[in-house]
Amino acid sequence: MLAMLLTFSVVLAVFLCLALTRISAEVVMMAALAILFLSGVLPLKEALAGFSNEGMMTVAVLYLVVAGLKETGVVGWIGASVLGRPKNPLLAQSRMMLSVAGLSAFMNNTPLVAMMIPAVSDWAKKQAINPSKLMLPLSYAAIFGGTCTLIGTSTNLVVSGMLISQTNLPALKMFDIAPIGIPCALIGITFVIVTGRWLLPDRQASLSRFDDLRNYYTEMLVEPHGPLVGKTVEKAGLRHLPNTFLAEIERQEQIISAVSPQEILRAGDILRFVGVVDSIVDLRKIRGLEPAHDQISKLDSPSFQRSLIEVVVSPSSPLIGKSIREGRFRSLYQAVVIAVARNGERLKQKIGDVVLKAGDTLLVETLPSFAEQQKNSNDFYLVSLIEESTPLRHNRAPYALIILLSMIVLASFNMLTMFQAAVVAAVLMVLVGAIGTHKVLRYIDWSVLVVIATSFALGKALELSGGAQFLAQILNNLAGGNPWLSLVVIYGITMVFTELITNNAAAALIFPLAYATSEQLGVNFMPFAIAIMMAASASFATPIGYQTNLMVMGPGGYRFNDYFRMGIPLNLLMWAVTVTLVPFIWHF
Repeated sequence: MLAMLLTFSVVLAVFLCLALTRISAEVVMMAALAILFLSGVLPLKEALAGFSNEGMMTVAVLYLVVAGLKETGVVGWIGASVLGRPKNPLLAQSRMMLSVAGLSAFMNNTPLVAMMIPAVSDWAKKQAINPSKLMLPLSYAAIFGGTCTLIGTSTNLVVSGMLISQTNLPALKMFDIAPIGIPCALIGITFVIVTGRWLLPDRQASLSRFDDLRNYYTEMLVEPHGPLVGKTVEKAGLRHLPNTFLAEIERQEQIISAVSPQEILRAGDILRFVGVVDSIVDLRKIRGLEPAHDQISKLDSPSFQRSLIEVVVSPSSPLIGKSIREGRFRSLYQAVVIAVARNGERLKQKIGDVVLKAGDTLLVETLPSFAEQQKNSNDFYLVSLIEESTPLRHNRAPYALIILLSMIVLASFNMLTMFQAAVVAAVLMVLVGAIGTHKVLRYIDWSVLVVIATSFALGKALELSGGAQFLAQILNNLAGGNPWLSLVVIYGITMVFTELITNNAAAALIFPLAYATSEQLGVNFMPFAIAIMMAASASFATPIGYQTNLMVMGPGGYRFNDYFRMGIPLNLLMWAVTVTLVPFIWHF
């Protein structure tokens, strides 16, 4: 009894800390794990089991797979192909949720969300839509899609396996749950779209460099035989770039100012842009554009090892009074200037002809070690590395896409487990050069992994202390022998446990209780099995209940109580829809 009370107290404290304070989730969860372990509620093996859990390790490996997709430009292509160019947040949510739900029905939702987070983030930035309006709908859409087929989520497979091993009922087929999954998905998506403007928070994921009013001037060349040749400026995606604009086009000594969105790009066009630093970084990642001068190709280091670095020219710099070309910048520093900013002044000449003054800010491409080498130099006031500015490896994109599709096929048809397929994919991403071996560990979000691992321990503590069984028995007694009320209660119990522990653990814990209930009532167990499957998958009210909810917490800039506002009404809606429809589809 003492262990149960302590566990309940720790779980309550975790929820209060996450909901009411700004303490990071990983710190709160690690503190809870420490208390439960030191008090003896959790033995050492169970306390550490989450850190070797296959689900947690799958998420870790998937970060590497997604890194390969991002570094090769596949993520951007997926975002443009699947998400399109909607005109407002409502259309953005609609298109994104329907697309993701459709994909999630046929692939595991964890890798899908891992893949879509950077795509949706970049897409939101380009469409000037706050990511907090899209990240939770992304997770919810993946959950909705996962309830439509047997392979949509691991929970469905767990319940189907338990039907075989613990009952006389046959295993579920691919689309057996579609009659309930599809209505729930459509109703849930509609609810999110209609209420999102009020229930979704409106905040930034983090401080953005877009707040910087310093405008850079840069030149990009339309690659001959590249994918942009023959496209209009608008079709090429260069019309509505965030916080940057296409100032003019130089074409065979002819200058085209006030560029029309219908202007057709030609091979060799030099495009002159003005924008903030994030915009210049994004320009460097557009396939078909390259820096307009030939100095980049003369750098000794390969492009995938280079980054962009901001430097401010000091009065004592030997470059003062010289043009960038005359100053032999590349020879002096093994770096190439790709953009210049000067107190908001509009520069007219080519980059190489810009005569440098003290206080000019330069964006240079070079090895990251440049920042360390020059930080104490008298030539520059400030040296700052721009994160995630490595040029994309577009030539590796076909390999990355083939690896992704192979991983999906291997996992979907049970040729390999999701973890095995992800490991194979991650190794192949490194071998084909989609990601660099020198920064593999940087791609992994360790704080998310810590929260996932400790959430398993929290669920185990509820089970070992008897707290889970205690709550289940109390709630089950409320049904009073009525099959439909029992179904309502079973769904409710599973739903609550899913928010507290994990979806698979909740399904495994409630399954025997539900089966015993159906036997006692002398009714068909299938409605209860379907209710467990739906309730365990449909977790919306906390970030720790379902790992995709946790994965979008950082990118969306969410706080713990943000999940309550949308998630609790959505949970209640899915509860009502499921327990209403299930008895008509699977009779007692």
